[in-house]
Amino acid sequence: MLATSDAHMRVELVDTAELPDGGLLRLWRRGTDYSIRFGEEELMGNQVRHSEEALATLACRRLIDPESRILIGGLGMGFTLGAALAVLPPTARVTVAELVPKIVTWANGPLAHLFHDYLADPRLSLEMADVHDVIERTEAGFDAILLDVDNGPDGLIHLPNERLYCAWGLRAAHAALKPGGTLAIWSAYADDAFVDRLGSVGFAVEEVNIPAFAGGEHVTHKIWLAGKRAGD
Repeated sequence: MLATSDAHMRVELVDTAELPDGGLLRLWRRGTDYSIRFGEEELMGNQVRHSEEALATLACRRLIDPESRILIGGLGMGFTLGAALAVLPPTARVTVAELVPKIVTWANGPLAHLFHDYLADPRLSLEMADVHDVIERTEAGFDAILLDVDNGPDGLIHLPNERLYCAWGLRAAHAALKPGGTLAIWSAYADDAFVDRLGSVGFAVEEVNIPAFAGGEHVTHKIWLAGKRAGD
């Protein structure tokens, strides 16, 4: 979200990024505020980070193994990654699957001040890949999978992302997790049918309402913590 208090400042298009299926992301700036948009839809902004950070902290609090392996879908503006690195021990390992090369360019360029030194963290492996493909080829390899690649459980910006949220995609995520692992998914809106789908493939689901802004309750986002049972 670009700050309304800076309404007198000019909104500047910083750069664009082509998506694999032909869509376009735009990086906008007004003063010190940045926004990544898909058409008229804001996907993320540096003023609204509270729930993206909560996605990581809530999932990582469930981890027991100090050598846990975490998979994050997409770099975004670095908020989920930064929150994960802040709470994980030095022996943990984090893989970020990023589909759009220009996002990495932004992370090292106009958004570098938001990423700090995250990309140089020795616990991090950055893989240029569709997160679905990483999930599908993994068998009981991750302690947690964190997904914030759309505005909810549908393929808004990349139609093939529908594979992540359909029953067989969720079964692939279930198989990619170690017993007791967690699939954590961020959403800007409620979706009871998706919660039911998570349960139908074997997950134990907890739904958490998180304020979009720290200290504010008027706008909330959803985080689903879907646990793979220890005996599965």
